[in-house]
This record gives sequence, C-alpha cells and structure tokens, in this order.
Amino acid sequence: MRPLTRAECRELDRRVIETFGMPGILLMENAGSAMARLLLELGVTGPVGIVCGKGNNGGDGFVIARYLDLAGLPLRIMEFADDHSGDAAVMRNILQRSGLTIEKWPSLERLQGLAWIVDALFGTGLSSPPREPYPQVIAAINASGAKIFAVDVPSGLDADTGDPLGPCVRADHTATVVAPKVGFARAAAWTGHVHLVSMGAPRAALGLA
Repeated sequence: MRPLTRAECRELDRRVIETFGMPGILLMENAGSAMARLLLELGVTGPVGIVCGKGNNGGDGFVIARYLDLAGLPLRIMEFADDHSGDAAVMRNILQRSGLTIEKWPSLERLQGLAWIVDALFGTGLSSPPREPYPQVIAAINASGAKIFAVDVPSGLDADTGDPLGPCVRADHTATVVAPKVGFARAAAWTGHVHLVSMGAPRAALGLA
C-alpha cells in the first residue's frame, strides 16, 4: 500500500470497524501478535522492556508482552500512564489476571540493563510535543543501550512530516501497521528498519480487492 497520513490511518480504522464489522480489540490483537512474531524473527533476547503509554499504542504493547511471555522471555512491563480505557484496558487486565507484574510509573533506572525495549508510548495520533515527564522517559529509552523496537511510529515523531515533535525515540526497528506513514520517507534516522505488519483487515477494506 501507498504511505498513509495520520488522518487516513484514523479513517481506515473507522472503516474496518464500522463498515466491515471487525471489533477494534481484534485489530489490536492481530497487530500486537504480529509485532511479537516479528520480534522473535529478529532474534529478540531478554530481558525485554515493554514501555506502554495511554491508548491503543499502549494496548499493542500489552499484547506484545503477552506473546513474548508465552515465548518464555523475561519481561519488564512498564506503564507510563495514569489510566486506560476501551480495548487497551482489556489487554492490560488480561496481563494482570495472568499474574504478570505491570510497573506503574517506575524509576527510569528500570530502563537500564535491558537487551531490547519495545516503545509503545505514542502512536500516529501524536501531533504536539510530548509533555513532561515523557521527554525524560524518551531520553532514558535512547540512553539505555538496548535495541529499540517502535510500535507503529517512534514515540515523539510526527507521522505526517517525519520531523521530531520534540524528544523522539531513535528506533532500530519500527513495526508499522498496514502501510508506511508519509513522514517515514525522511525519518530513517528515527525509524531504523521499517517492517509492515497486518491487523488482519480484509483486502476490500484496504482497497486492494
């Protein structure tokens, strides 16, 4: 598919959910599980830090954590958000009921000593500079020495322009859903290697049928 803008990503999600009847939570499960499989294909080793923000990006992170736990990898699941709602809250609840520890607003020192970090703080919807304390979190991720895997878009990057909105995660790999984002053409220094992952939407919904 051709690269998509932020608005086109929102419209695609709406169309898949409302016109084709796929629940949003199924799209989240499909995308998150595909990202976990990609991490395993890339040879991910532990310990892995899953850094989750608020909203669907954080929800994807919770799904990734569940699948990496199934693969037997040691995890630190770190939540930098005050609450969750909707599909992300469901995915978080599954982890809690599974006995996995979710560290809420942990010390940034917990980002040290990790082999990989999954950046699930912000997605394509970010259009203004991240507010404190997120710049500190992003700086700690970049300074961690871990390999960094960004969920959909490196946190802090404007998906439309490819410019950092402020402090920005510098990823080694970015797993982006369905199609590249238009800003990626000028953002290789931030995205690293870009991989496309599916959310399981029908070909007709993507305009391919």
